[in-house]
Amino acid sequence: MNRFLLVPTFLLAAVSAASAANAVPPVAAPPKAAMAPKLVEPHLRIARSGLKGHARVALTFDACMGKADDRILSVLVSERIPATIFVTARWLKHNPQALQVFLQNPDLFELENHGQNHIPAVDKPVSIYGIASAGSPEAVRQEVQGGADAMLAAGIVPPRWFRGSTAKYDLSSIAQIRAMGYRIAGYSVNGDGGSLLGAAVTEKRIAAAKDGDVVISHINQPTHAAGEGVAKAILDLKAKGTEFVRLQDVEDTGDDQTTQ
Repeated sequence: MNRFLLVPTFLLAAVSAASAANAVPPVAAPPKAAMAPKLVEPHLRIARSGLKGHARVALTFDACMGKADDRILSVLVSERIPATIFVTARWLKHNPQALQVFLQNPDLFELENHGQNHIPAVDKPVSIYGIASAGSPEAVRQEVQGGADAMLAAGIVPPRWFRGSTAKYDLSSIAQIRAMGYRIAGYSVNGDGGSLLGAAVTEKRIAAAKDGDVVISHINQPTHAAGEGVAKAILDLKAKGTEFVRLQDVEDTGDDQTTQ
């Protein structure tokens, strides 16, 4: 009896072994991609004049890299228009003559920190408009502090405002930059679309600025058509009786904890 029972038991074991050999191995789940940081592009507004026909506007300019745009700079100087200029260490290195114009007109120009190498001040790895972010808290600190160090070496007073490349941040980098003693400069009117817009569109955008607006444009692209529109818009605003102020001269309100 036992001998007959051995046969089916043996066959069953053989079939089980064959099935196991032909079984498809489980597919490992792909690793989860790292979540991209939530980026914010803060807005900034200044205290309004509150007077009809007398708008108060802050013109701010980024000097990222490249050369100074004399079309804009000459209008600011000749028309005595105050403005806030955000400079990088890279721009300062290659534009000593424009820097002297700024320093010789302290009643007009407030110089502030745009960073060392024009790297987005985001403390996690991400690409913004094709530009790699700082990627770590240490790199954010270097970008901010390196910009300030270059300004001091150039004879500029210590900066109090910071605006990073692309004007985008994550909330943790905002907290870090604030802890370094800076207010972070957003804006309410994008005047020239990164200096990529045409002259007519740029002029229309900036000339439409209202009471309390902070305008961002660029003063480092002398070959771009946008600069012509910026220069014309400044004259348009002046003709309407606009009061131009620097950020250091007025109270302001920025969202995402950038100024409060």
